[in-house]
Amino acid sequence: MNQLFNGVYKGKKVLVTGDTGFKGSWLSLWLSALGAEVLGAAKYLPSQPCHFEVASLAGSINHVETDIRYYLELKKIFDSFQPEIVFHLAAQPIVTTSYDQPQLTFETNVGGTINVLESIRHTPSVKAAVIITSDKCYENKGWDWGYRETDSLGGSDPYSASKACAEIAFSSYFRSYFQKPNMTQIVTVRAGNVIGGGDWAENRIVPDCVRAFSQNKELGIRNPHATRPWLYVLEPLSGYLWLGALLYPGAENLNGESFNFGPDVETVHSVGDLVKSLSEHWGGGKWRVVPSDKKEAGLLKLSFDKALKRIDWMPVLSFQQTMDMTSKWYKQYYAQLSNMKEFSLSQISQYVGEATKKQLRWAQ
Repeated sequence: MNQLFNGVYKGKKVLVTGDTGFKGSWLSLWLSALGAEVLGAAKYLPSQPCHFEVASLAGSINHVETDIRYYLELKKIFDSFQPEIVFHLAAQPIVTTSYDQPQLTFETNVGGTINVLESIRHTPSVKAAVIITSDKCYENKGWDWGYRETDSLGGSDPYSASKACAEIAFSSYFRSYFQKPNMTQIVTVRAGNVIGGGDWAENRIVPDCVRAFSQNKELGIRNPHATRPWLYVLEPLSGYLWLGALLYPGAENLNGESFNFGPDVETVHSVGDLVKSLSEHWGGGKWRVVPSDKKEAGLLKLSFDKALKRIDWMPVLSFQQTMDMTSKWYKQYYAQLSNMKEFSLSQISQYVGEATKKQLRWAQ
């Protein structure tokens, strides 16, 4: 495992903000398996249960509680740990919450990102940094084709707007500070509609399904015909890790750029398809359509052409493989059949095996 990604992570000191989150916990577990010395920083556990707890991440990595909205608190962590590579995922990640708490959302997603950038700027040990934003940083114009890294930023809701603002802040910091000699190599990455085992966030379709099916309750869904490009959690994480590895030695000229990590067109399916697949895997979960006048966001799909051309990254799993791995994780958890840390690691190994078959550079 520690030879993946050119073996860069073995023995490296890696800081992950938002390590208790869905993506952050999977990333931290993978980094630990790669042989990195991981320090995670987050303010709270995002839900009960959550992947961080059930996969016993506290026994695999070091963790500190902090609020990225407070610069001095965050900078002390950088000064003490002296990380070599940084992955910034900490955020207020829920669109519906952003409507209720817009100030908190902007303070966390914009101010927090600025605090991370400022900490990186003043920490010479950091050689590479990957700043994670969201596919929702793009101005959603309802296009049928995938958004490219050069398309307009924007957002009608506070969450989307905050992620667009974080991208603008990053661009300013890069052009002002990170082009100087011997400065950190730094990029932003964008992904969305990420699913997989261990997510119990509110107002997300897979966690909503799991909560209902595990209690033998009927799930109500608003719009089964809405389509989304579903992306298995390890897909974007492989891209983040590959970029971090390529940035560390500076062998490839990627500094200051942004990359999309999106699914293949085959994984664009309706909400109804996803719920039906989960129900079948579960063995009979019940669901019904609940009419609503709430406006659903149009399809927002990312083009991964740049990642394919520049770093030889592409998604690995089909829609059915994605649903199979997601369903199996939750079924193992609720049936209490497995040590969930070991089962999560087995799914990472399974995913790596599929990537190796496709001869992707990071998996060689």
